[in-house]
Amino acid sequence: MIIIPARLQSSRFPRKVLAEIHGIPMVVATALNASKVDEVIVASDDIEVLEICQKYRIKSVLTSPHHSSGTDRCAEACKILGIKKDEMIINVQADEPFLETGVIASLQKAMKKDFFMGTCAKIIDISQIPDVNLVKVVCNIHNEAIYFSRSIIPYSRDGLDSVLLDTYPYYGHLGIYSFWAESLEEFCALKKSPLEEIEKLEQLRAIYHGKNIYVEIVQSHSMGIDTPQDFNNALKIHAHS
Repeated sequence: MIIIPARLQSSRFPRKVLAEIHGIPMVVATALNASKVDEVIVASDDIEVLEICQKYRIKSVLTSPHHSSGTDRCAEACKILGIKKDEMIINVQADEPFLETGVIASLQKAMKKDFFMGTCAKIIDISQIPDVNLVKVVCNIHNEAIYFSRSIIPYSRDGLDSVLLDTYPYYGHLGIYSFWAESLEEFCALKKSPLEEIEKLEQLRAIYHGKNIYVEIVQSHSMGIDTPQDFNNALKIHAHS
C-alpha cells in the first residue's frame, strides 16, 4: 500500500499540495501517478484536501493536524485503516508528482524483512550539491544510510572539481520511504533525536537510534517541491510530461 501524507499548510510554500500541476492539484497528480504501482491512500490534516481527493475518486483519511512529520501521519492512517503489522507501506511525499513509477516499484521490490526502513537516492550533478533544499545521503558498503544532511556530505577537501567525484558521486535523497507497518509504528514511538531537530530531517531519528535504512540507488528526473521556486522550475522541466 502507498500512503501519501498531505499537510495543507507548509511553512516554505503554504497550500503547496493544492498547487496545480497541468491543471490538477499536486496531491492528486502524485496520487494518480503512484496508483499505477499500488493502492493509494492520501492521509491529510484538512477536510479540503479530502474533498478534492474524493472529487478525483482517490481514497483518503482525515488525520490529526498536530503531527510534526509525514511519517507520523502515515502511522495514524495505518491505525485508522487497520493495516496488518507485516504489510509493506510506501510513503510517497505529496510534493513528488513527477516521481517515476519505476522508482516506487524498485523500492517496493528491494524491501526485505530485515530492513527497518528503506528509501531512494540518485546521483546528482555537481551544481546541485550546495543546494540546502536537496538532501544528500552517504551510505556504507551495504547500501545502508550513514547520514543525511542538507549540507555537503561527504566534504570534498580537494574541492567539487576533484577527479575523485567522477568515481565517487554525490547522492541526492528522494522523497519516498518504505516501512513494514510494525517498523513504522516503532519509528513513531522512538524519541526524537537532536540530529533531526537540527537538520529538520525526520529520517535521522532512525539512524540516531541505531536502526538501518536501506538506500536503493535509482535513476530519476524527479524533484521534490519545497518552495515556489522549486514549483516553477519543476513546471518548466516537466512542461510536456
